[in-house]
Amino acid sequence: MAGSHFTLAALATTAVPGLVVTGTRTLGSVQAGDYDSAVLRDAEGEQLVIRRPRSQRAEGRQSADLVAIRALSTGIRTRLPFAVPEYRGQAPIGQTRAIVTTYVDGTHVDLGALVERPDLATALGGAIAAVHALPTSFVTDAGLPSLTPFEILRSAVSVMDRAVATGLVPAALTERWEGAARDQQLWQFTPTVVHGGLAADRVLVVGDHVSGVLGWGELRLGDPARDLAWVLSARNASAFETVMHAYTAGGGARDRQVPQRARLYHELETAQWLLHGVQVKSTEVVDDAVAMMHRLVDVVHSPLAQPLQAASPDTMEITEVEQLLSSTERRHA
Repeated sequence: MAGSHFTLAALATTAVPGLVVTGTRTLGSVQAGDYDSAVLRDAEGEQLVIRRPRSQRAEGRQSADLVAIRALSTGIRTRLPFAVPEYRGQAPIGQTRAIVTTYVDGTHVDLGALVERPDLATALGGAIAAVHALPTSFVTDAGLPSLTPFEILRSAVSVMDRAVATGLVPAALTERWEGAARDQQLWQFTPTVVHGGLAADRVLVVGDHVSGVLGWGELRLGDPARDLAWVLSARNASAFETVMHAYTAGGGARDRQVPQRARLYHELETAQWLLHGVQVKSTEVVDDAVAMMHRLVDVVHSPLAQPLQAASPDTMEITEVEQLLSSTERRHA
């Protein structure tokens, strides 16, 4: 078959001139997933990965990832306490191309284990802080996106508005999210370098150490809170607090509103799931999103619920937020 690890190994020798493959194995599922992938071992014992996208969507993600990892120079990588795949070569196959990178060892992080493994939570916070401490110049020099707080707020408000327009968002969440959008203090932050797509399947660990980070296709200047929102999927306040403490101690963004915005982004994932269900006309997805939002209502109504707004926010009416975003959009047009 076209995606067998033997075929991919042969293709890798075309992608990387002089490569001598001495061993190969399949990476991931043969039947499922976005890529046909294989791990290779060369004559020097180095391990490489070759990936062939199975769809146009996967090809787009792979191309974006390639731009990002090539922007991460050797000097930039020395500032990170974990490994990032390095580009080795590429070769055409059919209507697409296969990309060869170095292999990063480790297993996907288990967020559920952070409570029992505070050292891992600490390592995770430190790893995220290291990304956010990178110099912003290499991102702009590479032509990667550079978002302003206004643009980030506008994107969040767009998700809120489109979700609320379905008539399926509980009133309690609408009020909570719009309150966060009106909080001027919440959106006063300095954009930093962000990974942009952190998730459990992007972070690799060995023991209680972060060994590598994958999937850099959304690398940009943006909101540091975006890279912390996924940690809230652990559904344990103490785990998130441990990560945040290590993040701050590691030189993370000096922004006291990061936890609140992280919670907002995490909650808006339910709205995005709802919009996805509406877009693909899936009743099952829509029903699942609605159920998730109703469970979220129970959480935000509990005595231990964390607010999204700052302690003493400077607030605007929602119409003022929309006017501000509209005027900003015209100035950048």
